[in-house]
Amino acid sequence: MSETKIIPFMSWRKLAMVLSLILVSASIYSLATRGIAFGLDFTGGTQVEVGYSTPPDLENIRTSLDASGFKNAVAVHFGSETDILVRLQNDDSLKDMKQDEVGTRVLESLRAQTDATVDLRRIEFVGPQVGEELREQGGLALVIALLMVMIYIAFRFQFKFSVGAVAALAHDVLITLGFFSFFQWDFDLTVLAALLAVIGYSLNDTIVVSDRIRENFRMLRKQSSEAIVNISLTNTLGRTMVTSLTTLLVLTTLFFTGGELINGFSKALIIGVIVGTYSSIYVASNILLSLNISKEDLMVPEKEGVAFDDGMP
Repeated sequence: MSETKIIPFMSWRKLAMVLSLILVSASIYSLATRGIAFGLDFTGGTQVEVGYSTPPDLENIRTSLDASGFKNAVAVHFGSETDILVRLQNDDSLKDMKQDEVGTRVLESLRAQTDATVDLRRIEFVGPQVGEELREQGGLALVIALLMVMIYIAFRFQFKFSVGAVAALAHDVLITLGFFSFFQWDFDLTVLAALLAVIGYSLNDTIVVSDRIRENFRMLRKQSSEAIVNISLTNTLGRTMVTSLTTLLVLTTLFFTGGELINGFSKALIIGVIVGTYSSIYVASNILLSLNISKEDLMVPEKEGVAFDDGMP
């Protein structure tokens, strides 16, 4: 083994465990008390796409819609600066209105606050029942994803690895949801897609670390479990940091330049990548040591005539 300085990651594992417990507990508390600000995809409502002859001011559009009785209306650029998407959630102001009437009133409101030409491009209605089904199916998708991950890791590595991996993934999802709950950011289908992407990203990191831990357990027979975990994390640190930093670079660019339509998606992934990088180092490995992972769990029967050393100078 080369002369590489081994970073004692696991000497801080108790502090990391306390930090994770605080973040997860705070997230659960926020989810229980404040809930999630579900977007139109999950609550139901109306989407109206309009086109302007000149770029409009979004704040003026929101003010005009609010004055016309459309409370909490969301107006965002949709493609070009002259294409606007208006989102109206189901509430008392829309309860007795037909879909065509909603489009007409929105168009009248927008035309009243500008001299530009405003054309109605498209109008879509999402019923509350459809929104409820999407919410239930989205939650079910997250649970199934975690269950499949646990089965996959158990078969590929060992059961203790699967417990650590699923705990790390649940940790990442809960903390990301906690941020959306605490700040009451809109949670729509793009954010749900981001959460599933976070599971995939964090799982990839965890598998790389787990693979190196398994390999080192089989090679470094004379090292303690904690030492082997530290060696494995040090071995994979460079790859983990390069992957995380390049991913964050792309996501940060999306966050600042991608517009409001993918704002929630980029925020969820930025939080998920940061937390996922941390969890692949501290949460999964921490749980492995808490479950007393040992060389006996992973040892391959020795073949006669083949000798193993500890791999250390």
